[in-house]
Amino acid sequence: MYKLLRSFLFLFDPERVHYFSMNALRVLCRIPGGRQLLSFFFKPNHSAATRFVGIQFPNKVGLGAGFDKNASYLRELEALGFGFVEIGTVTPKPQSGNDQPRVFRLPKDKALINRMGFNNEGVEIIAKRLADWSANRASSKSAMVIGGNIGKNKITSNEDAWQDYAICFNALHEYVDYFVVNVSSPNTPGLRALQEKDALSKILTHLQSLNQEKKLPKPILLKIAPDLTQQQLDDVIALAMEIKLDGLVATNTTIERNGLVTATEKVAAMGAGGLSGKPVQKRSTEVVKYIYQQTKGTIPIIASGGIFTGADAAEKLRAGASLVQVWTGFIYEGPAIVKKICKTI
Repeated sequence: MYKLLRSFLFLFDPERVHYFSMNALRVLCRIPGGRQLLSFFFKPNHSAATRFVGIQFPNKVGLGAGFDKNASYLRELEALGFGFVEIGTVTPKPQSGNDQPRVFRLPKDKALINRMGFNNEGVEIIAKRLADWSANRASSKSAMVIGGNIGKNKITSNEDAWQDYAICFNALHEYVDYFVVNVSSPNTPGLRALQEKDALSKILTHLQSLNQEKKLPKPILLKIAPDLTQQQLDDVIALAMEIKLDGLVATNTTIERNGLVTATEKVAAMGAGGLSGKPVQKRSTEVVKYIYQQTKGTIPIIASGGIFTGADAAEKLRAGASLVQVWTGFIYEGPAIVKKICKTI
């Protein structure tokens, strides 16, 4: 049934469809019994809870950052069975992101290209929304884990980027369960330069210092690109171990366009942006496996990239990941994706 609905939705602009679909879910959840109905159909019946970086996760399947940028749809996503949702990427100041259109489908490749550019309402508004969620968490008996994906504003220079990350870290600290530092999006000019060892060390060391001053420190993870060279990957691993980073998220979207079925001229017309979905699956798994082998499993990993089915998720777990995140797979497979994956893993 979802395939039929998807063929209709795919006739329209991806970004508009995203907000239309999520707002429709919101309306359904506000109807008496609507949320329970969604949970009945889509929440996993047999999902094993798991501990990761000291946190209890109701299941191993989460939603990657970029889907619920402003923490606007947490109730709806919980009803669909997600064990965790990573909100953001959040920046200190609101920003509109890149010009539209900025999301493109490649159905033949089961992929997306996006160049959103960290569009979000800013940390102040998002923190207030998360505060409301936290206040109702106990009464609603919510077990869903919330991750905070943080970044820098486009207008902030790389030299001052560490300050943007610190602002977001402090503002969200009370309301999220863990943090992900995003320096790997290809859609903010110059951002990926922050993956270089010295720049990255400055950001992460400062965040670790702030974290230790908190009454209840929160786990800090780093999200990395699939396009890193082996030397860059080795540098990230060495730094993560040196400063005792809590974990890594592997991987973000890729800037590569090799091996696509979609016509080259059509892909070129879409322009720049991060490619996600099936084309990044193999490389993402390779990165997860490499990190796991090099660290002998001492750095916990969340795997992201090309996960559509339970078999895809199991591949990532065998490679060394502890949890998985979906994003493009959610678009193509629909609201039952968590339930289907949890049946397999």
